[in-house]
Amino acid sequence: MAEARPYNFSAGPAAIPDEVLRQAADEMLDWHGSGIGVMEMSHRGSHFGAIVQQAEADVRELLAAPAEYAVLFMQGGALAQNALVPLNLSRGAKADYVLTGSWSRKSRKEAARYCDAQVAADNADAPGSIPPRGTWRLRDDAQYLHYCVNETIDGVEFAAPPADVGAPLVADVSSMVLSRPFDVAAHGCLYAGAQKNIGPAGLTLVVVRRDLLGHALPACPSALDYSVVAANGSMFNTPPTYAIYIAGLVFQWLKRQREGELRGVAAIAARNAAKAALLYGCIDASSLYVNRIDPACRSRMNVPFHLRDETLNAAFLAGAQRRGLLQLKGHKTVGGMRASIYNAMPLAGVQALVDYMRDFERDPGSAERAS
Repeated sequence: MAEARPYNFSAGPAAIPDEVLRQAADEMLDWHGSGIGVMEMSHRGSHFGAIVQQAEADVRELLAAPAEYAVLFMQGGALAQNALVPLNLSRGAKADYVLTGSWSRKSRKEAARYCDAQVAADNADAPGSIPPRGTWRLRDDAQYLHYCVNETIDGVEFAAPPADVGAPLVADVSSMVLSRPFDVAAHGCLYAGAQKNIGPAGLTLVVVRRDLLGHALPACPSALDYSVVAANGSMFNTPPTYAIYIAGLVFQWLKRQREGELRGVAAIAARNAAKAALLYGCIDASSLYVNRIDPACRSRMNVPFHLRDETLNAAFLAGAQRRGLLQLKGHKTVGGMRASIYNAMPLAGVQALVDYMRDFERDPGSAERAS
């Protein structure tokens, strides 16, 4: 029997389901009898055409995306979308930004190069929280309101889309996409880097309402103009073919998930809720670990925590490594620890982490003595 793989808590590039990796390995040299692997295929050929069409159909189904939304497979990650959103949607005018952590701050800073990007709300005075909706300063003539649904670094998550904002909502959904049911129709545009819940780095998913297309600024390159990408079925330039293929396998894996009577995204959402409850429960019951995020907006995907005695950090990480618990070091800007528990992380992995955390708290020296 093959040795069990370690549990990978990386924030991204993140774990991909074992089942998907095994299928990709089996098909590496010969995809469905074609005689070639997906990386060798022409993106204009019928084989890859079938792959991309199925991937789009599956992600539409999983997201429950209405027909009036275009689904785009692009490149450059969410960081590039920080520029592409204002280049495509701002009309060079006004856009409002809600700042709840590192990624939304980066989004607003980049957008300010292309439009009047106003800070509508900012949690700088209360990190780890979402500013109360009544305090937001929204402009009637803003072209959109941007927010980050889940702050990967900071561990802050919106439980539901902001309501009654007037302008179309634009959401960075990179680290929560497909982790729970989400109201696409409440938004004008969603975008996500793939390397957390969708697949490998190199692919970016954009879902945009069609009536917002066709207003890109003259400076926007043709290959990055949403309307051009949509009109060409994500094939204006050579797309990230292998990343799309892996994403398609992940979508099919997600559709197969079951949790009692629940199916697909609903099933994975129930599993994710159980994983988050288990880990936060361990932290909250502890005298060693602390999570500093407002419980009302704790992330279900990225759980940052600190050791109250930070002189134990190195020992904690070394012991975790020996237990097969990888990539737990927190982001350099916030320190501490972070466990990213995306869709591919099984409940058993979170249980293994919780067991280790409890063992370490009882006897920090055990990490040094472990073989």
